[in-house]
Amino acid sequence: MNFSKYLSSIIKNIFINLIVFSVFILNQANAQHGFAKWTKDELILNNGLVQRVISLPNTSSGKIGTTLYKPVTGDFNYFEKCSPEFQFEINGKVYSGEESWQLVNIQTITDAKQGEGVAVKIISQDQQIELTIKYLLYPHLPVIRKNLLIKNLSEKTVRVESVDVEKFKVPNYYATTYSWICHDYGRRRSIGPYDGNMQDALLTIHNSDWQQGLVIGNEASGIIKHTSAFWQEPSICSGLTHKDARYPFRKYLQEGESFETPQVFTIVYNQQKDPDEVLNTSVADFTRKHLGIRLFELVQKPTFVYNTWEPFNKNINEKLVMELAKSAAEAGMKEFIIDDGWSDNYGDWTIDKKKFPNGLKPVFDYIKSLGMKPGLWVSVGSASTESKVYREHPEWFVLDEKQQPYNLHWEDSTMVTACFSTGWSEYIKKVLMKMALEYGLEYMKLDFTVVTSPYKFGSKNAGCFATNHPSHKDQQASFYVNYEAVWKLFDELHAAKPNLFIDCTFETMGGLQLIDYAMLKHAEGNWLSNFSGPPHENVDLRVRNMAWWRSPAIPATALVIGNPAMQDEGWEMHIKSLAGALPIMLGDPRKLVTKDFNKYRIYADWLQSMENKYQIMAFRQDLAGFDEPKEGLWDGFQRINTDTKSGGIIGVFKHGSLENERKVFVKYLQNDKKYIIKEAISGRIICQMTGKQLATIGFKVRLDEKYSGELFEVIGQK
Repeated sequence: MNFSKYLSSIIKNIFINLIVFSVFILNQANAQHGFAKWTKDELILNNGLVQRVISLPNTSSGKIGTTLYKPVTGDFNYFEKCSPEFQFEINGKVYSGEESWQLVNIQTITDAKQGEGVAVKIISQDQQIELTIKYLLYPHLPVIRKNLLIKNLSEKTVRVESVDVEKFKVPNYYATTYSWICHDYGRRRSIGPYDGNMQDALLTIHNSDWQQGLVIGNEASGIIKHTSAFWQEPSICSGLTHKDARYPFRKYLQEGESFETPQVFTIVYNQQKDPDEVLNTSVADFTRKHLGIRLFELVQKPTFVYNTWEPFNKNINEKLVMELAKSAAEAGMKEFIIDDGWSDNYGDWTIDKKKFPNGLKPVFDYIKSLGMKPGLWVSVGSASTESKVYREHPEWFVLDEKQQPYNLHWEDSTMVTACFSTGWSEYIKKVLMKMALEYGLEYMKLDFTVVTSPYKFGSKNAGCFATNHPSHKDQQASFYVNYEAVWKLFDELHAAKPNLFIDCTFETMGGLQLIDYAMLKHAEGNWLSNFSGPPHENVDLRVRNMAWWRSPAIPATALVIGNPAMQDEGWEMHIKSLAGALPIMLGDPRKLVTKDFNKYRIYADWLQSMENKYQIMAFRQDLAGFDEPKEGLWDGFQRINTDTKSGGIIGVFKHGSLENERKVFVKYLQNDKKYIIKEAISGRIICQMTGKQLATIGFKVRLDEKYSGELFEVIGQK
């Protein structure tokens, strides 16, 4: 061994031990701050609703782990007396709370969303890793949010893999045998071992015998999130995908370099028969108030959007767009989005002057003059092989396993996919900044594959295999860095234009109808689907099913569900169904007759007034007694402002049911406050009840047509 390196290593170890010893002395006294207090042996987190006790590594074993995690009142049976707390691998070596660690210090931390907690810094026994575990609690909610900061103390580059931010041990029989695993945004139930996938932004584990459970929210991006329950052992894990996964997470750390993991939030609950109740209350409140979701930062949320994609596809031009804009404005649309077909090639994003001889600026100005916000579609990570940018910078693009330029999106050899860990990031930022700032765009639909495709299969049709790109050495490392580069781009666009609405499509996310918390912290919405065509009632069912499926775990207004057409015979049901998500219509508004324009305007004005009065676009809850939208049943939703309890809207739907009448119960209102229930468009008063009566007695809705629905306003009385 080189003598200077050997001496340096000895000095470093002495320094570390001195720090540890000094902190040990300082920690002899009790400390308390906000929701946390600690001694030299134990950390207690408690905000009055939830309590978590962590054993610190000052015992002879040096272990760190959760010894108690439960609601403050009542019992809780899920966890063993000591859990591993976390687990990850460095160059194939496993590090967890069950290994021996040295405590360095405990410091108080906060975030910008009322989070208060502590950061616990520890050093591994081999003194190769410094780990900081961050815990945050929030007022009035049983939520603990956690992540890890892993620092490489060794003198070589290391490989980080298989990261579990949270890892809980559970008893081997009752928890694993009798629990429902509510996966796929908390909506699909199964029993037995479960290994999660990209769709598990949120998962609930519920034991109906105990009436207890655990909600896990994973804030990792797209295909690299991982949550499992009772999979390879009696434990519950959440963090990043493991090294044996289809899309494994990997991060390389140079000497002295750190990696901060995405956060995981957990909610423990008891005395609860229905796990969905937690989604409608604690989860919805946390995501709205504290998670940092971009949608809730908007001063003005969209209420009625038009998009040109169907039926025109790429066959658009200046004359057509202006005609459509005029008709859409007459129908009351608030946002007007020009989809694909405006550019003469992907990548350069120059305007097709044959279609738009005067450019796009006059078109956007015209849209604004009609009282609508202009928007534009761009494929954020694609370029034509004929484009100038590809010819000049082939090194910016994804390489396949054979080190050849590659189209990740689908089989089309005339197009290639950009790698965001190259100069492409700055290039596309300049393109989009110009559109936002010079053209005055207020809505961007950013589309197509950047990490992996919904339409290609197999793990080799994903990521970038280039070995010479900045920020990633191999395919596995490219997944994380490319997601992060896209989020950075979105953040920079928002910094320049704070009220810009970014629609990050499921294709950009990399999975069919995929949406998650990572994306929602950087983009306002997600184009989730392309439902269109007759029978029109089938389109309505799919719209309502998609909105139910993703909410209330995901904010409903972030769910951009296309493509119902404005001129469809059943367009009123389209609007009623879409009122439970983000109302967006496509089609050809020029085909509407005068009476339809007038009725569209009534709906548009009603939706805007509901947003003005109740901020309905920030809320959605399940309607009590109604379940997943299905053929032969009734379904519904409510969008009640649970902060002010001033009112909101209700949607009730009959989809082929043999029943013509149902009772409707409205929850989360103020018990002693009086409310009026009124039909949305006719204004007919249905009843007047207190909040308690609406929740326990309800009111009747009659729908005689086989496929029909109705919207209602809930008006709180002063």
